[in-house]
Amino acid sequence: LEQENKVGLFLSHLQELAELQRTISETSVVLSMDNNRYLDLDSIIAEVKAQYEDIAKKSRAEAEALYQSQYEELQSTAGRHSDDLRNAKHEISELNRHVQRLKAEIEGVKKQVGYRILPKL
Repeated sequence: LEQENKVGLFLSHLQELAELQRTISETSVVLSMDNNRYLDLDSIIAEVKAQYEDIAKKSRAEAEALYQSQYEELQSTAGRHSDDLRNAKHEISELNRHVQRLKAEIEGVKKQVGYRILPKL
């Protein structure tokens, strides 16, 4: 009984296969092709050139923006260093004046001490 079922199933598949083959053979396919093989090289070259120029323009703009940013940063840094240098020079000048005052005070004290010691001698 099982073998008969297998044979029946096999025959059923064979019938389906034959029907599919008939359907396929009755089906027609229409294929159209564009045989225009003319390539407009001038327009292709112009398009590639335009794309290249656009990329170059964008790259140039990005590079200029980067350089401008770096230049401004360097100017700012130079300004800060200039301010720091000016402040350091001012501080040195103040310290030199202070040293001169201290030297003058020391000389004044030496003279006072010297005058006090000399009259006693």
